[in-house]
Amino acid sequence: METITKVALVTGANKGIGHEIARQLAGLGFRVFAAARDPERGEASAAKLREEGLDVRFVGLDVTKTASILAAARLVDEQAGRLDVLVNNAGMGILRTPPAVLTADDVRTVYETNVFGVIAVTQAMLPLLERSAAGRIVNLSSTLGSLEAASDPDRDTSSAAYATSVALAYSTSKTALNAVTVCFANQLRATRIKVNAACPGHVGTDLNGFAGKRTVGQGAREPVRLATFDADGPTGGFFDDAGPKPW
Repeated sequence: METITKVALVTGANKGIGHEIARQLAGLGFRVFAAARDPERGEASAAKLREEGLDVRFVGLDVTKTASILAAARLVDEQAGRLDVLVNNAGMGILRTPPAVLTADDVRTVYETNVFGVIAVTQAMLPLLERSAAGRIVNLSSTLGSLEAASDPDRDTSSAAYATSVALAYSTSKTALNAVTVCFANQLRATRIKVNAACPGHVGTDLNGFAGKRTVGQGAREPVRLATFDADGPTGGFFDDAGPKPW
């Protein structure tokens, strides 16, 4: 019988930071289920990693569709029997329309992926994570979701970063995601599952028109650390690779 030492599922893994997280986890010996909505792009991405000798398998997963989420959970169960790491990386882009103009429907669309999708995927994967000796859940967040940073009266309001920070849908979805992270962490404190949020920094991806200065390798570093730390590691925290971030 095949022995699988570690198992991870990464959502939105067909490109950018998600693809790199899948690569780094597989390089550490994980069997990685690389999840994506688009079957063609998802399988092509997973195939590239298999060409590097990595154990990466594509799984179709639309985080906004219940049937798709449940099907992905069944596939992981059938092929691995458990889950050690869940990385909720899939996310919607930044809408820079001013808050007074942005419609509620626009905000709702972003929340469907960035918040409700994370909740639904986490709930579906929890039975598999409970079978792990050291389950880890990592939610990809952003400092744009930090209320402390956003409310700082001394921040530079002339910068491009400030213009991005008032992106109502994206920024508040990450604030909500941070709260979701704490809620799951609190529920699971008595278990072996730890739940944290990671900020990858301003990474150049298609999410921001490749404006970010950090590489995907740098952006994946903290999520991977939070996915693989020992039993004495944190839970219910928000981190980047420089340390804890303010809520």
